[in-house]
Amino acid sequence: MQLKSVLAAASSIAVLAIAAPALAACEDLAGMPIEGGRVTSAEVVNAGGFVAPANPFGPPPGIAASPFADVPAFCRVQLTLTPTSDSDITSEVWLPLTGWNGKYVGVGNGIWAGSLSYTEMGRNVVRSYATAATDTGHTGNGLTAEWAIGHPEKLVDFGHRAVHLTTVAAKAVVERFYGRAPTRSYWNSCSTGGRQGLMAAYRYPDDFDAISAMAPANPMTDLMTQTMWQGWQPQRFGAAITPQVLGAVHAEVIRQCDALDGLADGLVGNPLQCRFDLSRVDLTPEQRQAMAHIYGGVRDNAGNLLLPGWPYGSEMQLAALVMGQEPFPVAMSYFRDLVYYGREDWNWRTTDYADYVRDGAAYGAGILNVPHDGLAAFFARGGKLLLSHGWNDGLIPATNTLAFHHSLYNALPAAQRDAQLRLFMAPGMDHCSGGEGPSVFDTLGAIDAWSTTGTAPERLIATRPTQGGGGMPGGPPAPPREPMERPLCAWPLQAVYDGVGNPAVASSFQCRMGG
Repeated sequence: MQLKSVLAAASSIAVLAIAAPALAACEDLAGMPIEGGRVTSAEVVNAGGFVAPANPFGPPPGIAASPFADVPAFCRVQLTLTPTSDSDITSEVWLPLTGWNGKYVGVGNGIWAGSLSYTEMGRNVVRSYATAATDTGHTGNGLTAEWAIGHPEKLVDFGHRAVHLTTVAAKAVVERFYGRAPTRSYWNSCSTGGRQGLMAAYRYPDDFDAISAMAPANPMTDLMTQTMWQGWQPQRFGAAITPQVLGAVHAEVIRQCDALDGLADGLVGNPLQCRFDLSRVDLTPEQRQAMAHIYGGVRDNAGNLLLPGWPYGSEMQLAALVMGQEPFPVAMSYFRDLVYYGREDWNWRTTDYADYVRDGAAYGAGILNVPHDGLAAFFARGGKLLLSHGWNDGLIPATNTLAFHHSLYNALPAAQRDAQLRLFMAPGMDHCSGGEGPSVFDTLGAIDAWSTTGTAPERLIATRPTQGGGGMPGGPPAPPREPMERPLCAWPLQAVYDGVGNPAVASSFQCRMGG
């Protein structure tokens, strides 16, 4: 018995040594060899002591900003990866000093990237995950692609290579630091980060065991065309589409379509069921024409529908796309600086949108887009994919994710799609977060439980913060709101009120087929 006790104690000490390595082990990582790159720094950051590097651009859409007071002590490893002579990828790996749960999660970017998502990394460390992020090979505000002019390898780094190489390097750092590889590897991100997750499943199916791709910017070349279209409509019809106009239209959408799901709660449960009558809004003829085309989708000069428009309910965020003298810079830069670079005869106001679709794809689809039928290897190895999107997203139309899911679902064998694919749509949710509806739900916890237990999620509980959300972009904060909770149901089911319970509580709803 005494010998067994000694052996048990020794075993416990060995486990603790792995779970909580000596602090010196962090600095030792500075000399670690990295294939295709190097460790530039490795240092311990004390609990609550991280200060993010100054970023004059602020967080791009899809990437939140918050303090780091609750982040426990971690080992911060900085990397430079140079897979080509024209590559300069900055990445970081954060390793909890104590309590590591044995798992790794990757973090993505917003729009054209250009910075590291420190806040998301901090959130993962709080939850005891090892984590990593990358700037994808350039520095900037994320709004333009000028960094890719004459640098095709940098576009490849942004498109897919930087995230993959960061993942490979991060897993090697994790194994060196803790003495063992992660038992599970996840991707959890939104917007460009959502596209990056799909791209990993497509090109590097062994990188992640489960992926959460929220509001994915995919197909990216089509999204660039859709965004150009939105910016063109006010110019096309000489209509001022102001925040006040959008607010009036949005209020009428809610008035006409809110109760279609059986409950008047200020949210449109499923905008696809809405038969909105735009004529009931007090608009000029020009404003009405512009809004009709914003909803109606991208068409060529012959009037043929090419790509879907934005759903009813997404008006409050559309100001970012429709109020400029030219289209939103993210898309304008793609066509001006890359697709049509050097073309003095290009005029964004007169180009046929069939040309935008064709030329945009010809230039970048092979690097930037994820085809719906390209994820077979990921699913074959047992990978899990959780898609989600806010119905009120005004930057990336929720209909894009619905279309991708529909095609992907039909491309998979029944057993795989039932066990390994889920889509959750969030009524009243804006781009990645915020909005009038419940927008906070745990995608990381969902894919972790799914990967660990093998049981696919059928509903996620979403809550609405009582502060903020629902206001105009760039305007003052919205007033405090009553708490609201909803179940998000696996598509195509939706939350249906039971008619008797508290409508602010998720237990008062059941997941059913909508009317």
